[in-house]
Amino acid sequence: MTESAYAAHERLVGPARDRCEIWRLIAGCATIVVLVIVLNLIVHALARPFFPALLTPEALEGNTPGSLLFLLFGFVALIIAVGLAVRLLHDRSLASVIGPLPLALSQFWRVFRMLVLIGVGLLLLPPYDMGEGLVDNLDLSRWLILLPASLAAILVQTGSEELMFRGYLQQTLAARFRSPVVWMVLPALLFGLGHYMPGEAGDNAPFVVLWVVVFGIFSADLTARSGTLGPSIAMHMVNNMSALLIVATPDSLSGLALMTTPFSLSDTEAMRGWMLVDFATMLVSWLGARLALRR
Repeated sequence: MTESAYAAHERLVGPARDRCEIWRLIAGCATIVVLVIVLNLIVHALARPFFPALLTPEALEGNTPGSLLFLLFGFVALIIAVGLAVRLLHDRSLASVIGPLPLALSQFWRVFRMLVLIGVGLLLLPPYDMGEGLVDNLDLSRWLILLPASLAAILVQTGSEELMFRGYLQQTLAARFRSPVVWMVLPALLFGLGHYMPGEAGDNAPFVVLWVVVFGIFSADLTARSGTLGPSIAMHMVNNMSALLIVATPDSLSGLALMTTPFSLSDTEAMRGWMLVDFATMLVSWLGARLALRR
C-alpha cells in the first residue's frame, strides 16, 4: 500500500540512484555546510560597509523589517550550496531535485490555495486574540507595502530548506534505503534538531523540536506522494507566512509581522496550550494538502 501511494517518488529518487553512496551524502552535507558559511561571510563582508545596522547582534534577531528580510533572503546561500553539492558529488541538476517544474508549480498552487483557504477559515474562528490581546507590530499600510518582498523572502527561505531536507537528503537516502523510516524520519529529525533553541524557547524547546519533526514527516509524505517538492514548499510557506507575517512571537523574527503575541516563546503556560492548537492545525493542513493533490 505504501509503495503504491509513493510510486510518484520515483521521479525524484530515480536520478539519485547512480551516485547514492553514503560517503557521497556525507561529503555533500559537509560541502553544503562549508559553502553556506563561506557565502554568508562574503555577503556579510560586502554588506557591512553599506548596511552596518543589519549586522549587529540585535539585528540578527530579525525584529525589524530590514533585518528579517536580510536574514530570509540569505537562504539563497543554501540554494546555491545544494545546487553545487548535487552537481559535484551526484552529477545531478538542481531541477532534478525539485521535480518536473510545470508539475511542481501546478501542485504548489493547488496545495497553496487549499491551505490559504484553511488558514483564513481558522482565523475566522474564535478566539480571535489567542485568548489574550495581541500586540500591534507593523502599521497595516507598511505591512502591505512590504508584503511582496516578504512573500518572496519566505519563498526563498522555505524553498531552500525543502531543497535540503525533502530534496537532497530525502532523495539520496531513498535511493539507498527502501524503508520510509529511514528517508522520511532521519531528515525530519535533522530538520527538528536545527530548530532546537533552548536559549529562546526555554522548557518549550523540546516541544518545538517535536512539532518540527512531525512537520518534516508530513512534508516528506507529501513529497513522496506527489513526486515533486511543490506541495512541501507550499505547506512550509503557508505555515511560515502565518508565523512570520500574521502573528509572530516577540522574541525574534518578528520584523515583518502584523501582530505579535503578548507572551514569549519560553512562556510555558501560554505556549503549551497553543502548541496543541498548532499540532491540530498542522494535521488539518497536511490532510488538506493531500486532498488538494487528489483533485
